[in-house]
Amino acid sequence: MTDRHLIVEAADGRLAVTIDRADKRNALSRAVLAELQEIFERHAADDSICVATLTGAGDKSFAAGGDLRDLATVRTVKEAEIMADQAKAALDAIRSFPVPVVAALNGDALGGGAELAASCDFRVTASHARIGFIQGRLNIATAWGGGIDLARIVGPTAALRLLARSELLSGDEALALGLVDVAAGDGQSLDDCLEAFLAPIMGQAPQVLRAFKALNLGARRGLPRDELMQLETRLFADTWVHQDHWDAADKLLQ
Repeated sequence: MTDRHLIVEAADGRLAVTIDRADKRNALSRAVLAELQEIFERHAADDSICVATLTGAGDKSFAAGGDLRDLATVRTVKEAEIMADQAKAALDAIRSFPVPVVAALNGDALGGGAELAASCDFRVTASHARIGFIQGRLNIATAWGGGIDLARIVGPTAALRLLARSELLSGDEALALGLVDVAAGDGQSLDDCLEAFLAPIMGQAPQVLRAFKALNLGARRGLPRDELMQLETRLFADTWVHQDHWDAADKLLQ
């Protein structure tokens, strides 16, 4: 299906979302963010999905930050707070999606685009793509939860360095910091790199991936240890009694 600003495909256990604004470097307007929220919320209950991918159209930009023309009308503190909260809600729909979400960086992820990439569980990058939390170049702070995500991913000291210096990282530099999980090598296409990363994930049962993600979300949200232990037990029990477990166990025993 095609939304106004997104291309969305759901098939064979995968939700694939593409921001389709290559002529605007896939800039994130409020309409784009609202569509992203609606898509991820709509598909959250689809038990057949094992993984979701998020990328941009073309090969220049994953997302070149917020759409400055659209956001130019945001002038007051109250308006800025409303915009930030709405964008946070959109990215939270990605953060809380019940299976792993992989950002495929087909091009540069800058500012708000870097925040969008950081809201995903994993990041795979094309050999030429760069990522940068360069909000400081516009004399603004992060707004959509990306600064919080960045500190969780690379640690608070490295996160502050990237933010304070508005560093723009190559795929290999981001890989060394742990900001991306896989960087395509020279001559390797992003599609091939992404498929190689996804293959082991797609081999897992959907309910198992949902269990892994639920436990991960609980830990990220700071649930107390006893609650995490109870959650893990419940998730384990649910997957233990599933027929997929018995089939796998029987195959191993034979």
